[in-house]
Amino acid sequence: MSTAMPFAAGTTLLSDVTAAVRTAGRTLRARHTTHARGVSLDEVVAEIHANDDAVLSVLREPLLRARPGSRWAEDELAGGALPPGEWWVVDPAEGNINHVHGMDDWAVTATLVRDNQPVLTVVHLPLTGDTYTAVAGGGARLNDRPLTVSAKTGLAASLIGTGQARPGEDERTFRRIGDSVTAMLVNGLVVRVSVPATMQLIHVAAGRMDAFWQFSDVRSGLVAGALLVSEAGGTVTDLAGEPWSTRSRDFLAAAPGVHAAAREVLSPIV
Repeated sequence: MSTAMPFAAGTTLLSDVTAAVRTAGRTLRARHTTHARGVSLDEVVAEIHANDDAVLSVLREPLLRARPGSRWAEDELAGGALPPGEWWVVDPAEGNINHVHGMDDWAVTATLVRDNQPVLTVVHLPLTGDTYTAVAGGGARLNDRPLTVSAKTGLAASLIGTGQARPGEDERTFRRIGDSVTAMLVNGLVVRVSVPATMQLIHVAAGRMDAFWQFSDVRSGLVAGALLVSEAGGTVTDLAGEPWSTRSRDFLAAAPGVHAAAREVLSPIV
């Protein structure tokens, strides 16, 4: 992923987006329970949609107002390239399935994407109050502290993660996930398989994990983490080693010292 051109948005836009995402986070936190909600598939899906609707009702207009001329990417599970210009790619409840099941791994994310590259992102964790931010060319931060990726130089000592991007992926994708997990279990130290992607990518950006990969092009789960990792000094590519963008079909974000080894393990898996 290239961030050669700094995003000259100033601090005002980041401040406005951060405020909007934190407000939305309060809405999502108020809906959280410590028990699972819903038994049937229809009930679980209804809870997921209710979370999305509640958050978007307080998040969408402030973001569009903060960046005049920007547009809204409607389908949070969509992938592939966006038309030219600036787009808000938002996940109102990243890790919604965790939220609905009474777990803690969820967040609100908002990322401004310009010409298919993320240029500004805010990831807020309402239960802890932590906020991760990044601006292209301006670094990545957790609250007021700069983030730096891991200094590890080999897979043998690495904590690595992956997960599925959405329910109902095709069988080939599931088999690739299984084969890749096996390969990484052989070559790495420990492999985490969980959702959502952003909650693992913030750990890569903070140096707590060493790499994350995914066989998916779902934009909303990758754009925030891609920018955070890149701005924290990590390497973000597809599995062919090309710079990642929303056009890419797969994804690898890693500390520079383990990226090449991770790609060598993963790239043959088709």
